[in-house]
Amino acid sequence: MTDKKGPLLMTSWRATGACNARCKYCNVDATGQHAPREMTTQEAFHLVDEVSNFGVRWFGIKGGEPLMRKDIFEIVTYAKSKGLNVCLLTNGCFVDGEIYDNLVKNQVWTSVSIDGPEEINDQLRGKGSYKKALAAIEKLSAGKILNGLAAAITTINYQHLDHVAELAEKYHANFVWYNHLVPSGRAKSTMDLTPTPEQYEWTLNHIWDLTQKYDGKFEIHVHCPHYVRVVKQRNPENFDEWYEKKFHGKCTYFAFGGYLSVTENGDLIPCFYTDLQPSEPMMLGNIRNKTLTKAWKEIQESKYYNSFRDRNVLKGKCGVCEYRELCGGCRNRAFAYTGDICESDPACAYIPESLRKK
Repeated sequence: MTDKKGPLLMTSWRATGACNARCKYCNVDATGQHAPREMTTQEAFHLVDEVSNFGVRWFGIKGGEPLMRKDIFEIVTYAKSKGLNVCLLTNGCFVDGEIYDNLVKNQVWTSVSIDGPEEINDQLRGKGSYKKALAAIEKLSAGKILNGLAAAITTINYQHLDHVAELAEKYHANFVWYNHLVPSGRAKSTMDLTPTPEQYEWTLNHIWDLTQKYDGKFEIHVHCPHYVRVVKQRNPENFDEWYEKKFHGKCTYFAFGGYLSVTENGDLIPCFYTDLQPSEPMMLGNIRNKTLTKAWKEIQESKYYNSFRDRNVLKGKCGVCEYRELCGGCRNRAFAYTGDICESDPACAYIPESLRKK
């Protein structure tokens, strides 16, 4: 165990490409099969060592469905032996019996994906998925290891997100996480699920209302860069503190290495919401042959990543927006839609002042 404190709070690992579900918007296109070159148990132990040596306090485990890895609790136990806090995101289907007992025994802070009331959720995540997720939420709450609830914002459920917050209050979750859609993985072929800019605008304002309603009961996080502009326009008294300490939707390119994530095959990437090829400049290498410390150092020294320090690289309305220093849009979404990572984020409805004057 190391007492070293690193530059990041968490490193997340996409433990497997396998999943029992076929959610319509899955950003990794998870299937019933494990991903090619998926990391072995020993390679996962090496990753844990790297996370510990890097000085990270939290080791996040995602999927696919991470509980489909037969060795998941070997890895969890090893991470705990290194003094790491472990959190895990699941669809809830396997939170029962021995698996549930192991989650409790290892004190794994577990979050559950759920996208709204039963009819709405099951449209997105498959028939019967709501009941399984709710049963998992109830068990995890009883075991005092329910961490949070995660929901994607889509055209189907954007008007039903209150239900997720209501469940968080009822079962004493620590947070709710609302995620925007970026066309990666299966979401590329289900573009009709992507909200319009106007739908996003309504939703993000409504989520801010929910944060006020549930203030002091649990935290609400929004993974969407232009949510910050919405909040700024709502003019809260403590905006600066909120932005620095509570806003988790900053685009990783502007956060200058604010995240380091690891895929199922060991690739090091700045953000899960993207499909990257090894030749693309966003790629950071592979954990099999590069340490997290080295990858982090290379980000800090990279001309590519340093270029985002200057928001003048932004094009279109993002480039002239008065909120660009706070927001800057989602670079992965711009890249997915236009092939240019510096282009405007097409999900934002806001028209900058300079364009309205023309």
